[in-house]
Amino acid sequence: MSRILVDLTDAQLSEITQIAEVDKRARAAVIRDALDLYIAQRKPALAADVFGLWESREIDGLDYQEGLRSEW
Repeated sequence: MSRILVDLTDAQLSEITQIAEVDKRARAAVIRDALDLYIAQRKPALAADVFGLWESREIDGLDYQEGLRSEW
């Protein structure tokens, strides 16, 4: 597990502290859970941003890939 430094507002810290006290958990665990939820919500949106990028290309994606590999 890695550590990072994150700046929180006083209100955010207060809310997280209250949640941690009610749940009898560490604040770090509450923050990790919140981040997991945020990532899960964002994943579908991130995937949608790349779907269909090759739609307007004349060459097939596999042909393009094989052409690049043939240069090796």
